[in-house]
Amino acid sequence: MFTGLVDDVGEIADVAESAAGRTLRIRSRYTDLTPGESIAVNGACLTVREHGEESSHRWFTVAAVVTTLERTTIGAWQVGQRVNLERALRLGDRLGGHLVLGHVDDLGVVVRTAAHDDAWLIDVDVPAPLRPLLVDKGSVTVDGVSLTVNALRPTGLQLSIIEFTRRHTTLGTLVPGDRVHIEADVLAKHVQRLLTPTLDAFGGIGASAAVTQAVTGVQG
Repeated sequence: MFTGLVDDVGEIADVAESAAGRTLRIRSRYTDLTPGESIAVNGACLTVREHGEESSHRWFTVAAVVTTLERTTIGAWQVGQRVNLERALRLGDRLGGHLVLGHVDDLGVVVRTAAHDDAWLIDVDVPAPLRPLLVDKGSVTVDGVSLTVNALRPTGLQLSIIEFTRRHTTLGTLVPGDRVHIEADVLAKHVQRLLTPTLDAFGGIGASAAVTQAVTGVQG
């Protein structure tokens, strides 16, 4: 479990291919890692295999299996790429962002970036199945960063990034065409799952008015 608050930006130092997937060695500032612990790498929960120090740089390795490569951008990562890092929450930690599982739901595509006063706006196209899980001013995770949906778009969402986030994550370097990891709010996913039988009974997700009436007893 994570909170979507990036606490380090690492750099990929080595990539190795195998029949099982890909192994990555990542430079970071972490000094007390334990083999087997979880780290969110650009929002994808991966397991630390080894760690150490070399030429004054701390490093750790993670492996991404074929299934993970199919659902993320990890298969395209190269040496020198910077990635957002977050270690797993401990009981008693502050929940500064929102509850993040580190399970990438799908990939979004950056379609526009623009400065607006003191913010950096990023428009992202999101696959259709995820759009119902997005709520205006709700939570979403993009490349491991807990963010607020600034506005909904017909095919996705708009993000508004403050200067601090631009400087301390990789989001400030995004350009149109870049693919990003999207994780929808876990609460929204559970609500959708619970409501699916009712939605199906009333003819699909377009029957929201009928569902509201059935659940609340409100009459039109």
